[in-house]
Amino acid sequence: MRRAMTILVAAFAGGLLAGCASTAGLDGDLTDDWAAPPGAGAFTPVAGVCQLADPGGTLTLAAYEPVGCDLPHRVETVHVGVFRGGPEAPPAVGSVELRGAFADCDTRATGYVGDDWRAGRLRLAVAVPSAPGWTAGSRWYRCDLAELSTVEAKAEVVTRTGSLRDALTGASALRLGCQRTGTTDGRGVRTLTPVACGTRHDAEFVGVWKAPDRPYPRKDADWAPFYTGCGRVLARYAGVPDDPTLRFRSGVVVRPPARGRWTVGDRGVRCYLWLSDRTVSASLKGAGPAGLPVRTR
Repeated sequence: MRRAMTILVAAFAGGLLAGCASTAGLDGDLTDDWAAPPGAGAFTPVAGVCQLADPGGTLTLAAYEPVGCDLPHRVETVHVGVFRGGPEAPPAVGSVELRGAFADCDTRATGYVGDDWRAGRLRLAVAVPSAPGWTAGSRWYRCDLAELSTVEAKAEVVTRTGSLRDALTGASALRLGCQRTGTTDGRGVRTLTPVACGTRHDAEFVGVWKAPDRPYPRKDADWAPFYTGCGRVLARYAGVPDDPTLRFRSGVVVRPPARGRWTVGDRGVRCYLWLSDRTVSASLKGAGPAGLPVRTR
């Protein structure tokens, strides 16, 4: 039975001995002429391939099912790195080692797709060896990208065909753009639904703000830097001043990583502009003050 994380590599050889009499080349000792088999080797996954399974945080050998990216798959491995030193067990959630791995994967994934991967309906995950694999000597971490059905709540991994390499270098169905808000409450927008920018809409993805390394927000005051940071992203995207008048031009919707992803090291916050008083039928990228005027009421 295939268990976890190690493949034992052994040489197998055999020969056919005919009869019982001594023959040239056979001295009757069936062990002294055989080379010793190689020792156990640690399993390491391969980058640049796709996988049938979405393993989550810990990868077992049974879940390792690489296929060509032209075939249906759930994740694509964009990079495989190596932990240097570290503990005697796989890095725990929140550990310095795992946060470092996520930071490397973040950079690698962005280079792989051609833009910040958060600008698309994508999820980055880091897979590490299981405990038996780690004990056997595996020290890798795997950077996996997956397509999502949505970047809002209740997102599901999409089974897709085709590689994600350079997927965000130009126009793409994966790229986030104009949105239509759903229900709102006193605390802001509850849902966002992607729509074509040529249709009436009241929100738009404007970019990603990288939050500083600080504890996950717990109270209302903790969220203030998020709105300030996304406000700067919004102003740059729309081509309007980043000054006190900005809040009279547009609302801001922030979508931070979930608490669990924050613990792993994800600090990328998706930012959206929000027109609470009107709708438009074109993108507001570079629209300037005329396209995003100060509201008088």
